[in-house]
Amino acid sequence: MADTAQATAVPGWVLKFMDAIDTLEFAEGFAPLTEDTDMFFGTAHIHGVEAIKEFFVKIDAPLNITHEVVEFWTAGDGVRLLRGEATMAKKSQPDQVVRAPFMHIFYLDQEEPVRIRTLRITAGPLETDAVM
Repeated sequence: MADTAQATAVPGWVLKFMDAIDTLEFAEGFAPLTEDTDMFFGTAHIHGVEAIKEFFVKIDAPLNITHEVVEFWTAGDGVRLLRGEATMAKKSQPDQVVRAPFMHIFYLDQEEPVRIRTLRITAGPLETDAVM
């Protein structure tokens, strides 16, 4: 099978999803997620839109955070790839800002309206020297 990913403009649903994570206001941004959506964040496996919301509240509520989409690709079989960078600081230490790379791989159930079957997220490392 010779299938390649193609760089494309970032669709609106992705920008709304990123904004929902930043603001923790999930309404329109999380519309593509369902009770059947599985999310894998590092080693964590979260099932269903409500549990995914709770997960993001848990990890992001203590932070001032923004996610920037750097690149976006489409591939066959409903696969979408996103590379970005997060800028974050603890709310208790707003002057200690760190940047972390991240990747999202979306596996879509359907295109219109978009429904996400599975989402895989990797983030970091925050400091490469810490792991070398």
